[in-house]
Amino acid sequence: MTTFDKREQGFEAKFAHDEELMFKAAARSNKLLGLWAAGELGLSGDAAAAYATKLVTDSLANRTMDETLNKVSSDLTAKGISREQVAQKMQECLHQALAQLEAVSRQA
Repeated sequence: MTTFDKREQGFEAKFAHDEELMFKAAARSNKLLGLWAAGELGLSGDAAAAYATKLVTDSLANRTMDETLNKVSSDLTAKGISREQVAQKMQECLHQALAQLEAVSRQA
């Protein structure tokens, strides 16, 4: 195997790792966002967990971040929560999810 082949293999491995990390971060972020939104909607217990789980599974079914943002925003409009507030919370959840995944990887 040449040096070029080894570099290519390394780049492919890093790309696969980064894609897996972003997939996990997006799923975890959507769950955190879903739990927050459920609380804002007055849901608790199983209802809150179901709302968060549905948000994650819907996003895995080819839903973009914008579509997820639109769904949560429309759910929270009646509560007086703006799209911008939901977008800000979505960013916070993504940062929190990345931090959680980083902490898990350090423990492993």
